[in-house]
Amino acid sequence: MRTLAITQNITVDGSIEMITDWFDPQGQPGVDMSDVLEESHRQDARADALLLGRRTFEDFRGYWPLQTDDPTGIAAYLDQVPKYVVSGTLTDPGWRNATVLTGDPVEEVRRLKAEEGGKDIVLTGSITLAHALIAAGAVDEYRLFVHPAVQGRGRRLFPDGYELPRLRLLESREFRSGITLQRYAPA
Repeated sequence: MRTLAITQNITVDGSIEMITDWFDPQGQPGVDMSDVLEESHRQDARADALLLGRRTFEDFRGYWPLQTDDPTGIAAYLDQVPKYVVSGTLTDPGWRNATVLTGDPVEEVRRLKAEEGGKDIVLTGSITLAHALIAAGAVDEYRLFVHPAVQGRGRRLFPDGYELPRLRLLESREFRSGITLQRYAPA
């Protein structure tokens, strides 16, 4: 069975919604992000599917294909990786290697996870979809890139009143930028 990993950029106070400028997908000017990028590429090599909700997919589709001179390699990766977008309204994804999943999101993801021979399926952004998959117990790993910022507001991976799954720490690692990677799996 394939692994479903939620990979999120997150503030110290738990926000994944970008209301302020705490996150730039191509790095902050003057900040050495090479080790973070290296880790991202390592994770990309272990994945062969990107799972997105419609809004995050549309944000990605409106940004990454336009990055023709992207030194990070993220645009090239996103163009070639199979992308699965969960949507009840989108009919034509309009991006190479993208498939729209129109059924029940949890069942669609369980079907993808059950495919033989695949690598990791990675969900990023897509907070509504993430909440549904967490509640259904479908998430195998959480990969949190914790940024040294406090936003004080914004949507969270685990919002107030949400019953948190019990987690065990797989890895904790600091990068030169002050970002840390916290990897967890359900206990």
